[in-house]
Amino acid sequence: MSTNTTFDFIIIGGGTAGCVVASRLLQRQPSLLVLLIEAGADVTHRAHISKPLESAHLHGSEMDWNYMTVPQRHLDGRPRYNCAAKALSGGVAINAGGWIRGDALDYAEWARQVSDDRWSYKGLLPYFRRSEHHFDHSADPEQHGFDGPMHTTSVSASGRKYPLRETVRKAWLNLGLEEVQDANKGAPLGVTELVENRRDGLRQLTSVAYPLKGVHVMTETLVDRVLLRDGSHGKIAYGVELVDKRQFHLRPEGEIILSAGAYRSPQVLMLSGVGDSHELAQHGISSQIYLPSVGKNFHDHMMIHRYWKLRHPEKHLAMGSPAFTDPAFEKGYPIDWLATTTVPHAALKSAIEKDEGIPIYDDHVLLKGPRCHLEMMVIYAASGGEQSGLDVPVNGTSIMTYSLACLPTSRGTIKLGSTDPAKPPVIDPNYRATEADKFVSREGWRAMSHLMLETPEGKELVADEILPKGHECLFSDAPDDLIDARIKLGGVTCYHPAGSVSMGKAVDSSLKVFGVKSLRVVDASVMPVPLAAHYQALVFALAEQAVDIIFAERS
Repeated sequence: MSTNTTFDFIIIGGGTAGCVVASRLLQRQPSLLVLLIEAGADVTHRAHISKPLESAHLHGSEMDWNYMTVPQRHLDGRPRYNCAAKALSGGVAINAGGWIRGDALDYAEWARQVSDDRWSYKGLLPYFRRSEHHFDHSADPEQHGFDGPMHTTSVSASGRKYPLRETVRKAWLNLGLEEVQDANKGAPLGVTELVENRRDGLRQLTSVAYPLKGVHVMTETLVDRVLLRDGSHGKIAYGVELVDKRQFHLRPEGEIILSAGAYRSPQVLMLSGVGDSHELAQHGISSQIYLPSVGKNFHDHMMIHRYWKLRHPEKHLAMGSPAFTDPAFEKGYPIDWLATTTVPHAALKSAIEKDEGIPIYDDHVLLKGPRCHLEMMVIYAASGGEQSGLDVPVNGTSIMTYSLACLPTSRGTIKLGSTDPAKPPVIDPNYRATEADKFVSREGWRAMSHLMLETPEGKELVADEILPKGHECLFSDAPDDLIDARIKLGGVTCYHPAGSVSMGKAVDSSLKVFGVKSLRVVDASVMPVPLAAHYQALVFALAEQAVDIIFAERS
């Protein structure tokens, strides 16, 4: 491909959003010339890709940017590992596969903040349907699609019959949760079966489900910057430059689509001179557009794992047990139920008032609903204990749980660490910086203690908690300081980074970068607020809607 080749669309980042946009552009208008540039490799035939339970082999591999955050001052002062996929298909190639849309109330707040109902749950619903091949053909057709590219399945629909299914269900119900038959309808509060995007028990790569036939694809290729020139009303993006100095340019009326993700999209913008001019000057970068919101408003879901010694491991209840060998168990993660809850209203209100410094009312956005503040799971396996100093063998004697704070109010930053695009950005999620986040994470801890230590089912299931050295088992009535110490030790990312090129601040509601013509951002970095969701389902819908927006404007 010569350096003077021009294209109608140049897409930076061949992750989930980039592949969807590239595929749909050509499906809609086959005459378009579309270039897709991805830093990672095509991993279609790589080992450990297809089987869900082998994804642990991919973390830390050449498919992982293997980022580390700055030391987290509101945890224990240590950096945290932040996985990010470096591969064609993006996060879908490495993730756990949860297909969880989230709460319509979260999308309502997104739409309210940007004054555009296209980003409400109702506005995104046609695109959720368009991307989905739902496993239950008797489901509500207003909510689900049945001929989209991404196949979903529930635990039971995949044929997995875990021995602890009923025990764990009853334990959740004993916490007062109601069972929800379909949590992917915008109202997930309660306990529901986990849904994953698997097809016949195998991972689906975006680049396969959304065919890239006809797209000019460059893999293992890193973009240095977006090329900008002066226009009559600000800057105009006219091409991209690679690290080897090759350039590719746009045809008339063409566009650059930046889909490099919540870590890399702000990095590319800043390397292109779009960002806070004072920060850019520190790296010798000439400011093209003063847009200080680039790299700000970064948010991520933080979760806390706990580990439990089974009372009766001889019953073969967990992964690693010699008899935990049903072939169906290979089709997804060893989980039955996803629990989504709110938190006590009055105490959350008090925490928010401490953060905001003023009295608030019951119609505050985080109070009115009720909102989905916590997500929790019981997992019939044990892994990842290293963060808390634990070495828990996967031998069928232990299980784990996690709790996740869904709507963090803490905000972090993505900054440049270097002018070299191959070097990582400086990542600061600023986990658990607010009183509200501290309160919610404690409530998650207390709920998990209640479930595992205080319900009849939990007492029969586990003999004890597996503890980090120097810590004691904490029941639901434990004091805040002891719970805080455990959370500070074990808090980690759930791999849901977003918000760093936020809609309403860095891009408009049509995804166009403020002050720059012919440049859009299409990925999770545009999300202005966190959602009680796992973001892959949303990113598919976001990219589908982006294509409609692009064609509506071109016509």
